[in-house]
Amino acid sequence: MPALSLVALVSVVSTVFAGQLAAHPPQQHHHHHHKHWAQICSGNPNNAIRGCDRYGCGRFGAHRHGGKETHTGVDVVCADGAAVYAPFGGQLSGPVRFFHNGNAIDDGVQIKGEGFCVKLVCIHPTRYHGQIRRGQLLGRMLPMQKVFPGIISHIHVENCDHSDPTDLLRPDVPPFPQQDRHWATICSGNPTNEIRGCDKYGCGYFKAPRQDGKTRHEHTGVDVICADGATVYAPFSGELSGPVKFFHNGNAIDDGVQITGQGFCVKLVCIHPIRYSGRISRGQVLGKMLPMQRVFPGITSHIHVENCDHSDPTGNLERGKGQGRRE
Repeated sequence: MPALSLVALVSVVSTVFAGQLAAHPPQQHHHHHHKHWAQICSGNPNNAIRGCDRYGCGRFGAHRHGGKETHTGVDVVCADGAAVYAPFGGQLSGPVRFFHNGNAIDDGVQIKGEGFCVKLVCIHPTRYHGQIRRGQLLGRMLPMQKVFPGIISHIHVENCDHSDPTDLLRPDVPPFPQQDRHWATICSGNPTNEIRGCDKYGCGYFKAPRQDGKTRHEHTGVDVICADGATVYAPFSGELSGPVKFFHNGNAIDDGVQITGQGFCVKLVCIHPIRYSGRISRGQVLGKMLPMQRVFPGITSHIHVENCDHSDPTGNLERGKGQGRRE
């Protein structure tokens, strides 16, 4: 029966090809069911990549060691202790030592399968060998803050052939329902997150001109109006880290905190948080506005809101436009 022979032949060829693929997986092979990898870290559904902090930047090819080297992977934002999942199904092998010094984050694992091969570092895997399914629990994020205090905690994701994994990290569908793209009210008394206009000290919009002595620069965040002493709320759910010192001079408003979660990472400055670490939920009390009038008499008191990657947070702060008064 010719039809049956053809089926048998296709089966044999498929088996041989599968064996060749397992032995020599072409990186970024897109002929399987999933074009993009699954969520890697709990609290980061769209695999948001670390922006820049005082230790460097998380994008592929970013400068390392004073420009002498480039970043061979991508840093996926992940809070210390968070659950880590397999981006695709495959075979585990490890451990993978990235720092080779036995520090608190010097652990990781390799996954090979579905035409991919990737190393995930700064995690402690559930095991170093055996099969794992896409989306299955892979391990836990290690305590990066112990080694690099104040860094944007992250998993280092590196393709085995050192190609760029950025496109594979983007989700197949938009990560948030439309209503969740906007952050919650940040300050009591300012339900729409109104941004400070201009006063004798300057303006509150993103990239407004700033002058520090003789140096001119641009505003790296947005100033959300907030009365001194007002209650401050978490704009989204995530992991706290801090303190964040903006002025570095110990003045009455030199305090703040960072929140990482839901694909966002933001610093809220000129507030005193209830705590500097642990989980917080969207809309939960985050702290109190500090006495800005003591430092800048007559200014429009405000919270300085700055994305960790220095992108513009204005679109996330705009709440309820065209939606009446409902959440």
